[in-house]
Amino acid sequence: MLAIRNLDLHYGAAQALRGVGLEAKAGEVTCVLGRNGVGKSSLLRAITGHRPISRGEIVFDGREISRLRAYERARLGIGYVPQGREIFPLLTVKENLETGFAPLPRRERSVPDEVFALFPVLNSMLGRRGGDLSGGQQQQLAIGRALVTRPRLLVLDEPTEGIQPSIIKDIGRAIDYLRRKGDIAIVLVEQYFDFARELADRFIVLERGEIVASGDRAALEGDDVRKRLAI
Repeated sequence: MLAIRNLDLHYGAAQALRGVGLEAKAGEVTCVLGRNGVGKSSLLRAITGHRPISRGEIVFDGREISRLRAYERARLGIGYVPQGREIFPLLTVKENLETGFAPLPRRERSVPDEVFALFPVLNSMLGRRGGDLSGGQQQQLAIGRALVTRPRLLVLDEPTEGIQPSIIKDIGRAIDYLRRKGDIAIVLVEQYFDFARELADRFIVLERGEIVASGDRAALEGDDVRKRLAI
């Protein structure tokens, strides 16, 4: 579904990513791990079109997309859950979900039942303003909004950050459900090692913008990866 090759990304003179490669397949979770400031969010911004790349290619479903704008990538089926959630605080939960209609043809502009099946609290709070929700509820709303777009690639940036354990479990179950559907590829940036270990089918570890470790789920059990994530 997604193939990234030899990706470089700069912020002015500072290089954030160096020769990064990554693959994400439908029915799998690919985790991007690393300490703060190593380029994880920059990689997701490159995938979603929120930051231009300096070199390399991004191929989505067989199409080179690295020069497409963010909204064009959304229309192709790339859903994004940004770090910090970025819901609209003055809009209601219902209105926040409906902002996911933007890339869809008119006949598909409805909220899928699975959004409320995965996150029942959203259905009970449709009239509440987004800013009145707890952090965990806002995170569920951000994921729900991305699912409204009917993504074929779902990109999540640290969905467990600042979230209480009970909701972390709910989010983990939702990601596992989406994986088992088999038609969505998932790229997950995460610092919470145990959460990543439970979900990852494959992973990469970044340090200073470069990949220093990669492998499948079994390779995550080694001490090397834990040491690279330790502060």
